[in-house]
Amino acid sequence: MGPRYSSAFGVAQHQDSVYHQIPAGTPNVAGNGETDNDSSLAPVELVTVPALGPEWQRAEMKQMTRSGRRELKNEERYAKWRAWNRGETGLCGTKWFTKKFLVFFIFAWCGIAAIILAITIPRVPALSFNSGTPLVAATGDFNASIPTEFSRYPANFSFPAFADIQVDTTSNIIPLTFNHIAAQVWYPSTNMQIGTGYFGKATLPAKTFPVIQIPLNFSYIAPNDTDPTWLAWYNACKNPQTYTTGVRPGVSFELLLTMDIAGLPTTSTASTQIGSAPCPIELPVNSV
Repeated sequence: MGPRYSSAFGVAQHQDSVYHQIPAGTPNVAGNGETDNDSSLAPVELVTVPALGPEWQRAEMKQMTRSGRRELKNEERYAKWRAWNRGETGLCGTKWFTKKFLVFFIFAWCGIAAIILAITIPRVPALSFNSGTPLVAATGDFNASIPTEFSRYPANFSFPAFADIQVDTTSNIIPLTFNHIAAQVWYPSTNMQIGTGYFGKATLPAKTFPVIQIPLNFSYIAPNDTDPTWLAWYNACKNPQTYTTGVRPGVSFELLLTMDIAGLPTTSTASTQIGSAPCPIELPVNSV
């Protein structure tokens, strides 16, 4: 049998139970026959070295430049635009200003604008003459400002008159305003101009048939008293007593009107021709 546990490890022997120094061993010999000099140096001291900073990538460095930040903002705008275009978000940081809302908003705005324009844009009115007396005698200051005369030598005539015109404003929703109306009077048989006129600013009610009187200045100079234009108007304006029947012949004329209507970008023209109108003046019996 082997030794007892106590005698094997010297537990029962008379020795001090203390640690004993291990004798220094012989230095290890390197494989190449040389002694390792590092083993004879002082103990190595470990020093804490600060860690190096992060390595910046080229893309990260570009983001710190002005052009890089501008590209990032452009990318953010493009991303927001795509999100809005897909209906995922609204404009200007809102949730309700989506693409669908914008379509309905534009449609509603166009509808409202069309209604406003339909109400406010004036319509060119229809004009019609008084069938019985398209020309009436002038009164007031206008009558006094123009002499009434017919002369044979030299052959000419001049007189004032009013064109009695009815205006149809039934197609207008709001009152119709004329800035002015310029008039020209022509004798269609000879295609000669025999008068001019001017009507100042006036506002007419809508949905009615108001009557306006445009001042006309009839003035014509003929080469002689046999001129067809002078002769036709002289016969029409002679005193009825000079005719055996007491009835004067009518005279034809064409009235050309240029209307400047408030609210319209351009002027509008209208013309009408009267076949046999009575002369608005009456010459004395002893006239030329």
